[in-house]
Amino acid sequence: MSPQDIQALAAAVIEAARTAGIMVATAESCTGGLVSAALTSVAGSSAALDRGFVTYSNEAKQQMLGVPDDMLARFGAVSEPVARAMASGAVEQSRAMAAVSVTGVAGPGGGSTEKPVGLVHFAAVGPNGHAVHQERRFGDIGRDAVRQESVRVALALLLDAVRA
Repeated sequence: MSPQDIQALAAAVIEAARTAGIMVATAESCTGGLVSAALTSVAGSSAALDRGFVTYSNEAKQQMLGVPDDMLARFGAVSEPVARAMASGAVEQSRAMAAVSVTGVAGPGGGSTEKPVGLVHFAAVGPNGHAVHQERRFGDIGRDAVRQESVRVALALLLDAVRA
């Protein structure tokens, strides 16, 4: 991740978590670890980043984060309930007190009328246990662009969660 705004957001997350004395975690699907990569690009990130879960498949979401099978069957992987479950699962399966999750359709294929390319669901949970969700519809702007925009949103949500 080279854009300066992403680096600045990642640095702010690490500093905020270090200041708060907490660890953070990520749970990523369509970003494939890019949020964790942005965080680990910050010197000293090991003081604040516990781990990142790359859960691209539904099976990985179930096994690593405890996302219920019936939730995936009912709502699909790209949904608010699954994003929330991923963020909560990242906290439960780590030493982190705050986490962010990302699940979406980056494209170019895989979209539908209900869940078009560019639809991404995010969730973050903070040390106070408060969870937030955000849905973004970036449109069919290209796979790399959807993923990069998703990193920006995820880091901003994680920063807000840590500071809450």
